[in-house]
Amino acid sequence: MLTTLYLFLLSFVLISLLMLGVWLLQLKNKNAGIVDIVWAISFMAAAFVYSFFTDGYEVRQLIVIALVTAWCLRLGIHLFVRNWGKEEDLRYTQLRKEWGSYANRNLFFFFEFQAITAAALSIPLIWILDNPSLEFSIIELIGYGLILVAFIGEGIADYQLQQYKKTAVKGGICDVGLWNYSRHPNYFFEWLVWVAIFFIAWPAPYGWISIYCPILMWHFLNNVTGVKITEEHMVKTRGEKYLQYQRSTSAFIPWFKMNK
Repeated sequence: MLTTLYLFLLSFVLISLLMLGVWLLQLKNKNAGIVDIVWAISFMAAAFVYSFFTDGYEVRQLIVIALVTAWCLRLGIHLFVRNWGKEEDLRYTQLRKEWGSYANRNLFFFFEFQAITAAALSIPLIWILDNPSLEFSIIELIGYGLILVAFIGEGIADYQLQQYKKTAVKGGICDVGLWNYSRHPNYFFEWLVWVAIFFIAWPAPYGWISIYCPILMWHFLNNVTGVKITEEHMVKTRGEKYLQYQRSTSAFIPWFKMNK
């Protein structure tokens, strides 16, 4: 576990410096949403660092590095395109209003909290990349399957929302495709990635401890950022139309329509 601690501290320092750079940048452009891009690529950076200090089965390492890289780059590029030249994400605009004159100070601590959270969530990658087993267990293979489903599902959800916004009527609600079965399918598939990482890590020494990842991400996505703030904003701006969408559509896990 000492190796895990050392690598966690190393990744925290690296990600913390990245977050500091983003914080300094947002002082100039007043767009804190760029932190989401760094959050996305921080796991890729951590994975590459871990790969240099672990001695697991090389084939497994290559597979995991490839999957993590693909996931991080897709999400990072999507967030970059979504934020480039646009107004600040409503989540951060709302935080600025709540924090007032302390906004920049609080954003610094908020960014650094994300750094330690990202480093903590990346720990299962250490156990996966250090797993010496030459065999892939059924549980591990299920994890690889889940991460592919999550990767594709999140990409489809983001694309459908992007296409909807191009022709959306002001005040409308995206309820097409995956958004017909979940109010936040993008967040659901983001969470599914962490379920997959838990399954992949499970057979490795200490891997079972990574159950904390999907639990934490469920809490963050549903109760801290993501769903909570987005829902509050949508109710304010869409009113009864969104309340009806809430009554008929699952909040997180895609499911059939409810007759309410």
